[in-house]
Amino acid sequence: MHDLAHDAPDIDDTTADGTAPVWGVFGDLMAGLVGAFVLLLVAVLGVQLELARDLEAEAQRRQALEQTLEHALAAPLAEGRVTLTDGRIGISGSVLFALNSDRLQPEGRALLQRLAGPLGAYLQGRRELLMVSGFTDDQPVLPGNRRFDDNLELSAQRALTVTRALVAAGLPPHAVFAAAFGPQQPVASNGDEEGRARNRRVELAPVPQARRDASQAPGP
Repeated sequence: MHDLAHDAPDIDDTTADGTAPVWGVFGDLMAGLVGAFVLLLVAVLGVQLELARDLEAEAQRRQALEQTLEHALAAPLAEGRVTLTDGRIGISGSVLFALNSDRLQPEGRALLQRLAGPLGAYLQGRRELLMVSGFTDDQPVLPGNRRFDDNLELSAQRALTVTRALVAAGLPPHAVFAAAFGPQQPVASNGDEEGRARNRRVELAPVPQARRDASQAPGP
């Protein structure tokens, strides 16, 4: 009897020209794409987890900062002469200065002397600096005032005055600096006197100190 199995063609994994069939190449390509997608997904999840940890650490740091400042400034806060919002200490301009003036009033100088000690203790051992920011309302400086060209200059001089007073009261000079914002960043409407009074203020805020590498270190 003729052996049919002997006459059956052999099934091979190659085509007539000796190349792999298309489905095999396609399968290898899909496997590679799936592997790349899995690696990308793992990388994205890792970044998200790291970001979540960073956000949690920042929230804990801010909470600790608030608690530390609340403890250090308990008396002035209770008296209502300062505010504490998101780590920023706000002092009403009317407490520190007369209208359109950069000269400290006795009440303002006494308050800054009380703040210098707790702030210096808080900054000690931390890689942070105290930024003293001056703000004004949007009203022009009084006519005939020859000391200031505009509100930006007035806010700058007020910030410098507070900075110098804090240093004179014991805050290390290298730990504090001044900044001026003029009428920018109001906390209330300038449409009425109550809002303008709130905008005339000085804020004290700890900020991270910029890191300096060895090549930028000052010489002897």
